[in-house]
Formats: sequence, C-alpha cells, structure tokens
Amino acid sequence: MHDNGHPLIETRAVSAGYGTRPVLRDLDLEVRPGEVVALLGPNGAGKTTTLRVLAGELAPMSGELRWLGAPGRAPLHRRAREGLAYVGERAVFSGLDTTDNLRVGRVRTDQALSLFPELEKRLRIGAGMLSGGEQQMLALARALGRAPRLLLADELSLGLAPLVVDRLLRVVREAADQGLGALLVEQHVRKVLGIADRVYVLRRGRVEMAGTPAELRADLDALESSYLTKNPAS
Repeated sequence: MHDNGHPLIETRAVSAGYGTRPVLRDLDLEVRPGEVVALLGPNGAGKTTTLRVLAGELAPMSGELRWLGAPGRAPLHRRAREGLAYVGERAVFSGLDTTDNLRVGRVRTDQALSLFPELEKRLRIGAGMLSGGEQQMLALARALGRAPRLLLADELSLGLAPLVVDRLLRVVREAADQGLGALLVEQHVRKVLGIADRVYVLRRGRVEMAGTPAELRADLDALESSYLTKNPAS
C-alpha cells in the first residue's frame, strides 16, 4: 500500500439518502492512493448509496465530502475528468462490440489487452454477447485504461465464477500497487479480504466495524453472518 498521507476522497459525518429519509448516517470513510478498501454489509445497509455519494451522483444531506483534498459537490462527469472511475454491474454498451466499447471509453485496445488478454478473441463480438465475466473484464479494462486516481466498483463479482472473481480482484490489486485508490463493494467477503488493505462494514447506514483484514479475520464468521443477513429496515 502506498500512503502519501492525503486521502483521495473522504467523508466526514456524512448523512445522505433519498427524499427526506437518510440511508447513511454520520459516515466517516476515506480512500488513499495505493490502497484497496472493501465496503461490506448486508443488503440495504447503504453500500451503493455510499458509492453514489462519493461519485457525485447523490449530494449529502449533511456532513462534508472532500475529493482530492478540497470540499465540494462536483457531479460525476467532473469528478471523472479529475480521475474518478465508477464501475457498476455489467457497465458495458451491449449494442457495441468490444473494440467500440473501448473506443467510446477512450481506451486503446493494447491497454485493455495488457490487463485482460482474454478479450483479444472477443474484440469484434457484441458486448451483449459476452459472458458475464467478460463483460466485467471489459468494464474494468475501460475504467483502468484511463489511468484513474480512484476506482469505485459496485459488485464486480456479482454472479460470476470464483476463478473470474479472482482474476478481476487481482487486476484491481495490481493497479493499487501502482498507486490507484480503490473502494470495492463486494459480496465475496473472503476473497476481497485477501486483497484489501482496509475494510469498512456498514449496517443500518452506519460504519459498524472498520479495520484491516487481519483485525477483522478473527470475527470472520460473525462478519459473514451479519453480512448475509438482510436488513430491510436500513
């Protein structure tokens, strides 16, 4: 983990939600260059809402968000120009082939293939015809190919085979080793703990646990039990 002492993005006592109902309450969170941070929690805990706030899609109701050291509420497109990349579930243009998906993202084919050589035989295949794993490889290659400062990823591994999950997470870890900051919302608890530097566990919109994987591994069974328990009230 590279730590230059300055978070890429951080929240201080942030509350956020939809309408007048807060989903997040007093959220304190940060991501620094060179680290992978895992964001875990049961369904409804506020993980995706957290990513939307960090990305600039959802404004905080209260508290402060700082991006690149400065307070502000810049929208996603501006943060993207400043080095933020966001990857959601199957974030590809299904009507375009793989090469054109990369071109739209302003990523060279050779850059994408250096990350995922598996895509070479799929360059002229429509993205909608790719497997779920190939779509996520394409989405991640398009995000990382622009050399972002910060990656926000929402369930990269959803519905994918374990070997594909390992492949995606390894590429994120390697990018972080080169200085990228990454925040991953992830359902594969044990796998993401294998590459993460730090972990936040959300429950009912609040950070319930935070620490290193080593610190949380002692409570892994309880963590997974909590993680897998749906929390519809939050």
